[in-house]
Formats: sequence, structure tokens, C-alpha cells
Amino acid sequence: MSVRKMDKPNEGIKCIVSTCEYYMNGDHCAAEKVEIEPRNASDSEDTDCATFIPKDKMY
Repeated sequence: MSVRKMDKPNEGIKCIVSTCEYYMNGDHCAAEKVEIEPRNASDSEDTDCATFIPKDKMY
């Protein structure tokens, strides 16, 4: 999934993962869109942000 990094926060998405390329100060996400998986998760512990890219590792 190709995701564009915006120069402003994506309103409505809170992210506290400061090691992510899309993280912005104030616990905001600058990803244009996010993908959460897997499809058949049964609770929040089963979910994962597939949009995560380690800081400085963007392709």
C-alpha cells in the first residue's frame, strides 16, 4: 500500500508511536490513509497498523 505523507495531521487519527515515519508532535498521524489489519481480529490486541513505517525508512 502506497501512502502519501501529508504536511498536516490527518484529523481524527491519534497515534502515539513516535518511531513511525507518519508520526507528528502532539500524537497526530500525517498518513493520508491508514490500514489496520487483520480482517478477522476479535479484539484490539489482535490488530496491527499496516501503515507503520519506521522513521527514516520511507521508500
